[in-house]
Amino acid sequence: MFGLDTSELAMISAIAGGVGLLIGAVVARIVSSMSAGSILSNARKESAQLLSNTEREAATIRKESKTELKEREIELRERMEKESVRQRDEVLTLEKRIISKEENLDNRADNLDQKTDKLNNREKDLENRAEGLDEEKVKIQDTINEQILVLERISGMTIDAAKKMIVEKLENEVRRETALKLKKLEDEMVNESEKKAKKVLADSIQRCASDHIAEHSVSVVALPSEEMKGRIIGREGRNIRALETATGINLIVDDTPEAVVLSGFDPIRREIAKISLERLISDGRIHPARIEELVQKVTEEMETRVMELGNDVCLECDVHGLHPEIVRLMGRLHYRTSYGQNVLRHSQEVCYLTGLMAAEIGEDIQAARRAGLIHDMGKALTHEVDGSHALLAYDLCKKHGESELVANAVGAHHNEIPQDSVIAVLVQAADALSAARPGARREMVDTYIKRLKQLEEIADEFAGVEKSFAIQAGREVRIVVRPNEVDDVMSQQLARDIARKIESDVTYPGQIKITVVRETRSSDIAK
Repeated sequence: MFGLDTSELAMISAIAGGVGLLIGAVVARIVSSMSAGSILSNARKESAQLLSNTEREAATIRKESKTELKEREIELRERMEKESVRQRDEVLTLEKRIISKEENLDNRADNLDQKTDKLNNREKDLENRAEGLDEEKVKIQDTINEQILVLERISGMTIDAAKKMIVEKLENEVRRETALKLKKLEDEMVNESEKKAKKVLADSIQRCASDHIAEHSVSVVALPSEEMKGRIIGREGRNIRALETATGINLIVDDTPEAVVLSGFDPIRREIAKISLERLISDGRIHPARIEELVQKVTEEMETRVMELGNDVCLECDVHGLHPEIVRLMGRLHYRTSYGQNVLRHSQEVCYLTGLMAAEIGEDIQAARRAGLIHDMGKALTHEVDGSHALLAYDLCKKHGESELVANAVGAHHNEIPQDSVIAVLVQAADALSAARPGARREMVDTYIKRLKQLEEIADEFAGVEKSFAIQAGREVRIVVRPNEVDDVMSQQLARDIARKIESDVTYPGQIKITVVRETRSSDIAK
């Protein structure tokens, strides 16, 4: 264009481009420097402004804090002043009270001093009077002693002997009058009630035709051979220990030929042990596992059997609606005996007798039969629970919803609680009739002889008794008295006292009759 060739133009273009780039870089740096300076300036201004604002706010906060502190200080001072004023008032009040109490105490002390002086003066007067009274008492006592000596000399007996004679005479008169009145009342009562009572009892006994079996708990199991004893005992005694542990009954294996003795107080457990052992012997497989299995099975069967027995006797006696627990206890009585008498059959007989007597005298027959049937159910628990069987039965009746009439008749048949109804008396009478029936009960010979001796010893303890005899298997005590010490009226009182003593000291089935014999003999010689 200006006469330059292509290479020169390219070089010029390159130089121009480099210069342009350099100029652009310089310009950009200048611009960048100017922008950073402006930002820094602005930041400094803002920080100065913030610092100024912060200082102002800090000053304001300091002023407010000082003001608040002053207000709190003033408020605390006011509170302290008020508290000090209140405490000062309380102190003044207490001081006034203390001063008042001190004044009252001073006045009381003065009054006490005055009263003490008066009491001292009275005490001196009383001492003077007491001395005078002592002198008078001595004179009176001397006079009394002189009179007593004169009376003793005239009567020929001492004062103690006279007192004793008067007391004995009064006692004899009171006893005689009491015995006469009691005899008169008893005669009247007997004349009115004896005929009717005899008729009712005779009719009831005649119409009661229940079978009575004197069952007792079997304690001996027969063995097929002596070899079976070793199998029952087992290796190192494991079989017999397992059987005793499972049943709670002791097994006695001794020299008794072909027999094993079962010993235990619970008749149910003894029956379970007996049945289990018999089944083990017949089965032949005797080992601990089989023993436990069989005892468990027999126990379940026994519970079922007990319920069946209870339901059967309730059905036979026409007594319905009893609680299942009472029915179960009635079934348990089948395995319980009293003096050899089966308690379940005894209860059934008492039920019949009570119902018959209630029908004769117009009482509630169903209530009477119900009470008669369950009167001895407490005996099913006497191996497990302490206490009288009558009171246990009474508690069971209350627990399981029986009426108060039935519960009282059950609990009172041994006079351990008061009898509140005629049915209670009927249950007691029927219980005595069933127990006293000949052959109903049996006793061990030693116990029988011991009771006879005890009856005779009780009778011999009473004054005026010459000799006593327990007769009719202990159902009667015949007493011979000295006629010069016991008259006819006192004989009745003596019989009653001996009967009460026997009731309180002796345990016996049925009733015991007390007969006092007074014999007077007069003799002379024909010459």
